[in-house]
Amino acid sequence: MLVQLDHENVDDHLVERRAILITCVGLLLGGLELNHIEAQETGTDQKHLGKPGDFDFLAGKWKIQNRRRKPGVEEWDEFEGEATCWTVLGGVGSIEELRIPARDFSGIGIRLLDVQQKLWSDHWVNGKVGVLTTPGQTGVFVDGVGTFTANWMDGDKQVKVKGVWDQITPQSCRWYQAVSNDDGATWEENWVMQWQRIK
Repeated sequence: MLVQLDHENVDDHLVERRAILITCVGLLLGGLELNHIEAQETGTDQKHLGKPGDFDFLAGKWKIQNRRRKPGVEEWDEFEGEATCWTVLGGVGSIEELRIPARDFSGIGIRLLDVQQKLWSDHWVNGKVGVLTTPGQTGVFVDGVGTFTANWMDGDKQVKVKGVWDQITPQSCRWYQAVSNDDGATWEENWVMQWQRIK
């Protein structure tokens, strides 16, 4: 359930929310070695190195146009959403609070840089269940495009999943998710988000 805030309490609420989110980042730091192992298994290109600030472009408030493929059919569902994002830990972390009132959906994206391994991990928490996805998708930015992959289980079958950040400008960006059932030979997009910054 989404809570409507009155104007006077917005700033205090955001300060409290940010403190909670930073605490969540601290809880994740112990799991970064697992993400490095997952990155090796999924073939992340180690020639390109992650660095603090790679996700700084995401800080701020956004309106998002979503296109999500309906399960089992070729039809797409379209709906609007919004997000507020923060850079934390001097650029080593990025927090996203996603809200999609039209689908009664919310969640938190937590992105962390393993400074030693120079590798990003991207984790998700669905607001309805409050469980952190592990392992996170791991990857880096190459020529302005961030690609983050993981091996997940779909029932009893292993699939590859990737999330890609591209088309990044000061006022807009795109994220899309794709799944591969043939070990990365082909990919099928199932969710596309067009982000537009709120001025």
